[in-house]
Amino acid sequence: MKVRRFGVSLEEDLLEKLDRLSARHKFPNRSQAIRFLIRSALVEEARSEDREVAGVIVIIYDHHKRGVVNRLLDIQHDYTDNIVSSQHIHLDHSNCLETIVLKGRASRLQRLADRLMAIKGIKHGRLVVSGTE
Repeated sequence: MKVRRFGVSLEEDLLEKLDRLSARHKFPNRSQAIRFLIRSALVEEARSEDREVAGVIVIIYDHHKRGVVNRLLDIQHDYTDNIVSSQHIHLDHSNCLETIVLKGRASRLQRLADRLMAIKGIKHGRLVVSGTE
């Protein structure tokens, strides 16, 4: 991929914030920080415009909670066109972690995540999306 150089003018306080962000994320230079910020903005734009995105839902739940596993499976079967894969991990005697890798329109993935996280017995859940471009 060809790299092109260009100049950027920033207010001093904004440049200081960029440098702090770079340090926090361990970016090797400002260019990498700017690439990160641009890509993040493009993902948010894709999400807000309901375009195709890739994502993952991570949930933690108590598998002893009555019906939680069956409910998780029932809902996932409504989204087989969006689910690429899933992984189930036993964290301890009661707690499980499940990751569900997805692709599709942002709004549909959000609906799936909302439905799964609303199940009684789900302790924590999050949808993370990224652009496919």
